[in-house]
Amino acid sequence: MALDGMTLYYDDLETGMRTETQGRTITEADVVNFAGVSGDYNPLHMDAEFAKTTPFGQRIAHGLLVLSAATGLRSHITRMEGALLAFLEIRSWRFRKPVLIGDTIRARTEVKELRPTSNPQRGIVVLAVQVLNQHGHVVQEGELVFLVRTRAAAGTGPAAQTG
Repeated sequence: MALDGMTLYYDDLETGMRTETQGRTITEADVVNFAGVSGDYNPLHMDAEFAKTTPFGQRIAHGLLVLSAATGLRSHITRMEGALLAFLEIRSWRFRKPVLIGDTIRARTEVKELRPTSNPQRGIVVLAVQVLNQHGHVVQEGELVFLVRTRAAAGTGPAAQTG
């Protein structure tokens, strides 16, 4: 089963399920808007002349901007709207390579772990995520942990229909 096209609940997921998002180009507007929202006006992101003096040679996107954009891309294909209860944790997130203005990113996702909770109406889902640039290089990676509703909790599973 692929992670695309329908609302997925905890009980629809299987360890090893994989997906890859479409691409999204990181723009000047993204960087400026993220600086405004976050308050992070570091010259590495905002000052072209300063950035020329860094090892990158030009401005780079905020790492958390890229993580946010990848999370948004991922949400379009995993279709957990209505099933997702909470974003619980970011584990071992690594910023491997810079993302430049004009780079196009995409995200690969794999279900790494499924763990029931004491409440049978929800479970814990651990997703391994890699963010890649247009050259196929991993620019960020780590694990995202979510609390997800079961079908029975949503009124769409066998338990909901019999009870």
